[in-house]
Amino acid sequence: MNSDLEPGGYVLAVSGGVDSVALLHHLQQQTDIKLTVAHFDHGIREDSAEDRQFVGQLAYKYQLPYVYDEGRLGTGTSEAVARVARYQFLQRVAEASNARAIITAHHQDDVLETAIINLVRGTGRKGLTALGTQQGVERPIRHIPKADLIAYAQDQGLTWREDSTNKDESYLRNYVRQRLVTRFDQEARHKLLGIIENLRVANTELDGLLADELDQHSIDGVIDRQWFIQLPHDVSREILAAWLRAHGIRAFDTKSLERLVVAAKIGKPGAQFDALLGVRMRVGIDNLALLGYER
Repeated sequence: MNSDLEPGGYVLAVSGGVDSVALLHHLQQQTDIKLTVAHFDHGIREDSAEDRQFVGQLAYKYQLPYVYDEGRLGTGTSEAVARVARYQFLQRVAEASNARAIITAHHQDDVLETAIINLVRGTGRKGLTALGTQQGVERPIRHIPKADLIAYAQDQGLTWREDSTNKDESYLRNYVRQRLVTRFDQEARHKLLGIIENLRVANTELDGLLADELDQHSIDGVIDRQWFIQLPHDVSREILAAWLRAHGIRAFDTKSLERLVVAAKIGKPGAQFDALLGVRMRVGIDNLALLGYER
């Protein structure tokens, strides 16, 4: 297993499943990597406290700092809400420990599953490459198939926890994992991963161009509305998406993005529109601004 991480301190998200347990075992052997083990108990399953205790025992075994929090989100909580709560917790731990970055145990199967899920959800070009590298988050084993992680864990005599909800196909990810990804042979996996990688490169170049355009037509994060109105619709949608991401707003879908683009172009001056997570877009005569986000 090759992690290719720079030396320094990191917060490692450990759920207790085989993926994060295998990665923890590998990384704790590297003397130039200083880990803080972090576990978020979503409070969705009745037995989730057992996961928390299991991860705590692993951290104690490896003599690593251990931080956890309880979300108490309740049964029926969506994957999106759970993910936001989890990353907010991990970010708090990273800031408190002055970590270089957060590490997650996303692997090759996760990359495929996420691309398919986001294609179904209509999240656009960025959704297909959502598990690439991003600022403050490292995913060092995203090139490794889950089968290889299981083989590594078994070879090392590791034990792990099985999430009882992983078999529930009412969750879209579980359905994709069990009904679609398992049908891919090696050639199909290779082709889809190649498409995702090519798109990732294109996205990086396009994101750079969008950022340049925003820099030229915004001051302190406030967009020139007259310039925005004159953009072709598809271009304005990409610009608005880049603007939201620049302010840490990422969990939007095509429908919500379309609604905001239309509001930005035809909304009455002074009107405010909900964006996401308590953030609002204010439409002025000559500008567009976001309210309620943390600078």
